[in-house]
Amino acid sequence: MQLDAMQRRDFLTTTAAAAAATTLPAWAAKRAPKRLRLGVDNFAVRAMGWNANQLIDYAKELRCDSLFITDLGPFESFQDKYLKNVKAYADDQGIKLYIGSWSICPTSPSFKDTWGTAEEHLALGIRISKTLGSPAFRVILGSRRDRLTEGGIEARIDDTVKLLKANKNRATDAGIKIAMENHAGDMHSLELVRLVEEAGKDWVGVNMDSGNAVWTLEDPFENLKNLAPYVLTTSLRDTMAWPSENGYTAAWTAMGEGLVDWKQYFAHFAKVCPDAPVCIETISGFNRELAVKSDEFWKAWPNGKPKGYKKFEAFAKRGKPIDTFKAPEGVDRKIAQQNFQKGDIARSIKYCREIGLGRDR
Repeated sequence: MQLDAMQRRDFLTTTAAAAAATTLPAWAAKRAPKRLRLGVDNFAVRAMGWNANQLIDYAKELRCDSLFITDLGPFESFQDKYLKNVKAYADDQGIKLYIGSWSICPTSPSFKDTWGTAEEHLALGIRISKTLGSPAFRVILGSRRDRLTEGGIEARIDDTVKLLKANKNRATDAGIKIAMENHAGDMHSLELVRLVEEAGKDWVGVNMDSGNAVWTLEDPFENLKNLAPYVLTTSLRDTMAWPSENGYTAAWTAMGEGLVDWKQYFAHFAKVCPDAPVCIETISGFNRELAVKSDEFWKAWPNGKPKGYKKFEAFAKRGKPIDTFKAPEGVDRKIAQQNFQKGDIARSIKYCREIGLGRDR
């Protein structure tokens, strides 16, 4: 091919630009790494009773790029036409949707037949997740009560793994992964790792809850280190803890108002699970005592203190007592709760943006 001088100059300029473009990400990434997604878990504003579109509006108002709807209640219909309209609305607002629901362990005290059998519940969630463009469907095993059932948490993990394996093709055919949460004191992070590994980590992962980690006697950062390689989604909040009469008392807080070193936390998070969204689920206003001085408490832990317990104790000894929520005098309790929840999540999102989370909008 013959090129005149101008054509040769243009060709060389274009070629050089293309070559530079192929090398740019290598050095640019070090100077400007991709920011973690930042979103809100709808349970943070549960008192509002909002539907899906109202939650999308609120995520937009908070300058989030993600919304985690962790129960099916906000959806006014499960028909594809309605769900596709919700997705279109979220897309228009620049909000990435993640979807979840509750227990799929058929033998857990937490399991309810609201959405049918465990299999039917899982199938429904997979279909909804696919239609809404959520890469994962978040579910739970149960709660601390499962640790006291016949066979303990190990038996409930086995039952959940059995349910998951029987439904693998349904999920993988739809291109949806299942995100199992460490929920309400049910599974220590290493117990959750066992569940994921046995079910199949190629399609089952984790919804990581930093607040729930403390209820299973874990330092939230140690919980992160154990679970990060499996994380698909998150429901995060801060925690204050302190020594109390029967052991330690824990209170969940807004981000930056507890004991977690979030800069350290997210530095590790960004290295190990950078594609997972950071979704904030504030559940503040109450305390829970972990009565580790009582023999009754350890009935839920027949094998004794879990791995990492000493780091949990060190974490819990650093804090100080904080007050529980009380509605202001003369204010309707429901309105007060709504204002309290919105205040917590707004401060949390602001804090997260200040430490570098969230994609520019």
